[in-house]
Amino acid sequence: MTLFQYLFLDLVIILAAAHVLGAAAVRLGQPRVIGEIAAGLLLGPTVLGHLAGDAVFPTESIPGLKILAAVGLTLFMFVVGMELDHRVMRGRARVVTGLAVGSTLLPLALGCAFAFHIAPAYAHGDTLPFVLFVGVAVSATAFPVLARILADRGMQRTLIGGIALSAAAVIDIVAYTLLSVAVALDTASGNEAWRLLLVPVYVGVLFTAVRPLLRRALNTAEPLPWLFVGLFASAFAAEWLQIHYIFGAFAFGVVMPRDKTLLHRLRQRLEPAVLLLLPVFFAVTGLTVDLTDLRLDEIGVLGVIMAISVVGKVAGGYGSARLFGIPHRDSATLGALVNTRGLTELVILSVGLEQGLIGVDLYAMLLVMALVTTAMTGPLISLFTPTPDGPRRRPPGTQTGPAQHPTLHEATRGGSAQ
Repeated sequence: MTLFQYLFLDLVIILAAAHVLGAAAVRLGQPRVIGEIAAGLLLGPTVLGHLAGDAVFPTESIPGLKILAAVGLTLFMFVVGMELDHRVMRGRARVVTGLAVGSTLLPLALGCAFAFHIAPAYAHGDTLPFVLFVGVAVSATAFPVLARILADRGMQRTLIGGIALSAAAVIDIVAYTLLSVAVALDTASGNEAWRLLLVPVYVGVLFTAVRPLLRRALNTAEPLPWLFVGLFASAFAAEWLQIHYIFGAFAFGVVMPRDKTLLHRLRQRLEPAVLLLLPVFFAVTGLTVDLTDLRLDEIGVLGVIMAISVVGKVAGGYGSARLFGIPHRDSATLGALVNTRGLTELVILSVGLEQGLIGVDLYAMLLVMALVTTAMTGPLISLFTPTPDGPRRRPPGTQTGPAQHPTLHEATRGGSAQ
């Protein structure tokens, strides 16, 4: 077969597998993203790759699939940035900030300490960026997946749901920022490390020059072409600055003017492309990892990673919520909610693998952690909230009235909870 024939065949297989396993995950009460990630692992060397991987996914077709995956991830990160509502912390900034800090610092510190211990065996480059990367990987929270879980349980408009989602948005920003620092530290020894000095200039240009231009472009009859020009230019600039293209896409979404009607229309226009290309990202990720290669002596490392990730997140979230006077059961629910990893974790891991910060062995263990922590969110919520969906007592330091929350983007509503 020709290369184009392979590409189209691969797309047929990827989309079909993602749809079937995604629907199966939903029927089991899990986010669709769990099934879509499982589809990628199924198609890779973990399961079917040993039988027909080279025949279906030949080496020549992988670069084309990676390009499609990169475009899909760029669009998704733009939507995530666009969905961050700047008003989510209004009236409850102290509680949200406290929850975000508490549920990030504890797993981050534990992860960095453990990473320093295992660096001689698992670091593929300098120790410092490796340590910071592992800390970020175990302390992330998936804002988009959490939004879908809350919507499925009718908790998105409760006060506890609003606080959790607001904190997840803050944690996302912190995670992507620290990840960019880890990438920058890893590339600082390169011949063109001077480019990193231009990152503040790049951010300043986005907010002072690009944002006004976006307001003007969005008032034109057909703004989408100009948005794509700006989006991919921002992704190119971030990649040139050596901080990875996902940060350019995310930052471009963050500086988008907040017009609800316009943003809703944009989400509707972008949804088909996101739904089409994100499963390709999962599949390409699955083609790079073989979970059957995990050695028996690495089970202990995986166990420590799981303990740090779960205990650090849940205990950090619970403890910080209790400090602000939130009742015991609601604090436990918040700890369980911020323990969700999902696609945010997968994006972080893919950056680490692509940049050479971690190898396939540690990537596989962190991927297992991401799947398990995402899958356990629903059962933990059911354990901590036996009487769901009712209004919660207003925690101290928050405003009265209904809880506000970031708008859920269409990719999470339309059956592809990322």
